Amino acid sequence: MDVLKGVWERGILTHNGPVVQSLEKQLAEKLNINNLVAVSNGTIAIQMAIKALGLKGEIITTPFTWVATVSAIKWENCTPVFCDIDPQTLNINPSKIEELITNKTVAIMPVHVFGNPCDVEVIDAIAKKYKLKVIYDGAHAIGSTYNGKSVLEYGDISATSLHATKLFNTAEGGACITTNSELHEKLKRIRFFGHNDAKDIVEDGFNGKMTEVHAALGIANMKCFDEVLKDREAKYNLYKEALSDMPGLKFQKVKWGTTNYSYFPVIFESEELLLRVEKALNDENIFPRRYFYPSVNTFSEIVEYKQMPVSEDIAKRILCLPLYWKLPSDEQSNIIKILKKI
Repeated sequence: MDVLKGVWERGILTHNGPVVQSLEKQLAEKLNINNLVAVSNGTIAIQMAIKALGLKGEIITTPFTWVATVSAIKWENCTPVFCDIDPQTLNINPSKIEELITNKTVAIMPVHVFGNPCDVEVIDAIAKKYKLKVIYDGAHAIGSTYNGKSVLEYGDISATSLHATKLFNTAEGGACITTNSELHEKLKRIRFFGHNDAKDIVEDGFNGKMTEVHAALGIANMKCFDEVLKDREAKYNLYKEALSDMPGLKFQKVKWGTTNYSYFPVIFESEELLLRVEKALNDENIFPRRYFYPSVNTFSEIVEYKQMPVSEDIAKRILCLPLYWKLPSDEQSNIIKILKKI
């Protein structure tokens, strides 16, 4: 691959090299956003966002997420406060946020679950009312939109993941997106140990750099971004059409904006039914994911348990069906057939 050959010829493997800069520019243009900082992974992206905003205190977030959301909050010496989810969108329930705000609250960190945009306008209004910052965990959200623009443009900072499992990936990687140019420059300094352009240390930073090798993979994947997105949408719609009339199944509702079709979660009427379907699929060497299970608020080794009835219930009954580029049509048909049979 020519882009990787150039990396070896230049001998520059990291430290904000030309391939990283090219990836940032190309991805920002593809998503029609202004300021994007490529980093080593999505968890670091969340930590950088917290650090850039200087947050110390309680951050209201969702229990229906991957543990990295909470880990990043804790690593930055903040306290996660869980807010239960909307059973239809699976995102944080905005109507429950205000009752959790205290004099220690400094921010709200919603998650665009499975790429489904949150109610960004209501969340923004709450944040302004209480003078809080908003960081979106947009790990799944590349390609999702709200009001005709990338959903990653909302909030003070959005953090996304470029992990190998994501719609667009660099194997390992992530990014911070902000519309604030000063925050953009600060994020770049934090990513590289707090260095400014003169190589003076002016921030309390750390090593969040993306390598040239990972960026090269991203540039290669950029070439098929539109094709992958179109393919996901077609397969998502095929699942939805084939399964929508089945009793005992519900689907995530997209209320605001458009999803990127990167996941196809189904919600069963019981965990017992989910387990039967999972076993039947596994017996055919098909491996869906219980995503997110269990609800993060139940991880008593890292957080103090507080009941989140909606999240805990959904987490037990939700299964993400296989959905990826080049998923064979006969395999998708077989998955649908197994679900209908059970």
